[in-house]
Amino acid sequence: MFLTLPRLAAVALLGADVVNAVFSVASVADIKKTAADIAFDMMQYYKGNLTGQTPGILPGPPPAGDYYWWEAGAMWGALIDYWRFTGDESYNNVTTQALLWQVGPGQDYMPPNVTASLGNDDQGFWGMSAMTAAENNFPNPPPDQPQWLGLAQAVFNTQANPDRHDDTCNGGLRWQIPSLNNGYNYKNSIANGCFFNLGARLARYTGNKTYADWAEKTWDWMRGVGLMDDDYNIHDGAHVEKNCTDVNGAQFSYNFGVFTLGAAHMYNYTDGSPVWKDRLDKLVNATLVRFFPEKIAYEPACEDGMTCTTDMLSFKGYVHRWLAITTQIAPHTATVILPVLKTSAEAAVQTCTGEQSGRMCGFNWRKKKYDGSHGVGQQMNALGAVSALLVDQGGKAPVTNSTGGTSKGNPNAGSQSDSFGAHNKPVTTADRAGAGIVTFLLSASALGTFAWMGFGK
Repeated sequence: MFLTLPRLAAVALLGADVVNAVFSVASVADIKKTAADIAFDMMQYYKGNLTGQTPGILPGPPPAGDYYWWEAGAMWGALIDYWRFTGDESYNNVTTQALLWQVGPGQDYMPPNVTASLGNDDQGFWGMSAMTAAENNFPNPPPDQPQWLGLAQAVFNTQANPDRHDDTCNGGLRWQIPSLNNGYNYKNSIANGCFFNLGARLARYTGNKTYADWAEKTWDWMRGVGLMDDDYNIHDGAHVEKNCTDVNGAQFSYNFGVFTLGAAHMYNYTDGSPVWKDRLDKLVNATLVRFFPEKIAYEPACEDGMTCTTDMLSFKGYVHRWLAITTQIAPHTATVILPVLKTSAEAAVQTCTGEQSGRMCGFNWRKKKYDGSHGVGQQMNALGAVSALLVDQGGKAPVTNSTGGTSKGNPNAGSQSDSFGAHNKPVTTADRAGAGIVTFLLSASALGTFAWMGFGK
């Protein structure tokens, strides 16, 4: 099924009159110039293309630098969307190099150097970026290299492997992949959300029902275990030793965004199924109510007291991009979503007046001025918000293999991947000690809860 965004709704994204001291989003030309400058400033944090550095990663992980492996994978996805929305090819080569350098020996985004903090969500973000490349006909790699669709399939296949699933909590993916990692005893929404998102998008792209069946199963598990409730609150996660009855109620915007985009793809794949329309519409409403209370993106779990971890400082941009793409996959959502994204982007650029350059972007967009918080996440947020204003300028929704997609797939990709001994060994005293640390931090305070989410990632 192929749907296009109504032109009338798209017009609402343009014509913004707000101009701050540095950036304007008042016209298409202004939006492209602003997005280009924000992207340039974001890429000043990236050192992987310098002599002696590792391609694909941002400085880190802590204590070596601020950034865990997953956020770099997310950044390349943001740059693919930036290219798609603006047509600027400036970062295409470095993006391709990064996405191919980090595939790992199994070509499944599980490189050995990140094993100690490798989560299903981390792998999932790299897989979603590869999927974004396939869906938008990002220039294909050389024929002797892994291809975008095949990489997305490899990530999905490794996560669909029985070694990643067990009977605890009646199923679902754990947060971490290796059984010795801190957090292995935690099943969370973002890990399962990335898997759901990939399954739904692969179903639409390939037409293969197996992917859709997994997406349905994951949705049903989220609802059954209580990580998504009747009011479409999406809670962070729960522990397997408690049979997932100790639901951590923290709510983060990227959980809502990743499920919303996945639900839009399931709606599209099912030719407008009333069931998936209802689920999608309720998710869209829940996302806008909780995270855009003044029509400006907001992270309520940590923003007011600025207790956000480095990870959390990047969530707004994903949600902007995913909601914008939702309007193309499910056009009936455009009239509700696009005016909110417009207002939010206008607020975002007003924060981009910071640091020596006088144009670094802040985090608290509701202040409409620079708040002193800067970094890759803050730049990526603003880049996502601004570039998504051009969502309909190309006139096409993400492609499929029947609507012009050129990326080559490999349905068996990832079939020989390392399972890291998942579920194949007894839990040791050391495992329990690690789990105890996580449990303690979860139950301590909001700040403690957020701190553990960066611990070991």
